[in-house]
Amino acid sequence: MKEHKEAVRLMQDYISEHISEEINIGDLARVSAFSPWYARKLFIKHLNMTPAVYIRRLKLSKSALRLRDENVTVLEVAMDMGFESVDGYQRAFRKEFGCNPKEYSTSPVPVWLFTPYLIESEERKVSNMSDVRNIFIQLVERPERKVIIKRGIKANEYFSYCEEVGCDVWGLLTSIKSISGEPVCLWLPKELRKPVTNEYVQGVEVEMDYSGIVPDGFETITLPAAKYLMFRGEPFAEEDYKTAIGEIWEAEKKYNPEFIGYEWDDSNPRIQLEPRGERGYIELVPVRSIGTGL
Repeated sequence: MKEHKEAVRLMQDYISEHISEEINIGDLARVSAFSPWYARKLFIKHLNMTPAVYIRRLKLSKSALRLRDENVTVLEVAMDMGFESVDGYQRAFRKEFGCNPKEYSTSPVPVWLFTPYLIESEERKVSNMSDVRNIFIQLVERPERKVIIKRGIKANEYFSYCEEVGCDVWGLLTSIKSISGEPVCLWLPKELRKPVTNEYVQGVEVEMDYSGIVPDGFETITLPAAKYLMFRGEPFAEEDYKTAIGEIWEAEKKYNPEFIGYEWDDSNPRIQLEPRGERGYIELVPVRSIGTGL
């Protein structure tokens, strides 16, 4: 029933907003408007795990990024994320990621971060976006860099890629520190594809001298320094992500870069950033100066 999916999404939203706090089944029952027993049952039915497991995994993944990026101690992170003891946190961290949090903080390695699948209810599929919205276009540059990618076979967009490769790849890529601050999705030009691999891949941009671990089943490709037109839409409600993506794709089709002295560059990949409602949907389309190839 559609109200059941909406209840689960409300619980997910509450967990995301209060992840650094103590969350109990009573809190989730209240936001879902069902009894604690039934709220837990719905959660398991739609997400294949209990709320407690979901919350613990999300807390651990958030804590891993803090240990990687911030000057914090294991004790600080454990307490901030609501674990009752450092020992309990360390045991949970090792069980989830296969390494000790102290070791991870001093020498981060790729780990499979938990990236929850967000339930999409029928109510949220109805777009509330207005007919008149702005698209912002900006010329940006990307340096020469390596990209750690996971290839598939036939995928040409996000959903077919997830079906083929798995949606959890994003969590592993997020754990690798990126020069651009986040993983990326790429539509590879023919020159960067292999005879039996796909156009669409997910990856993470790293320095040219990257010497860290490349996870099994992944590989590195090298991308040259290049210029891109960044198309960015207005912020949107998370349930409207398909409409937000469609807006950008229509804008890209209509835009003529010759107005600013450029042409489309089909030798470099088009780049898609994670659709986040608070910042708007973003794509980077490669361009080069007309007549120069640069």
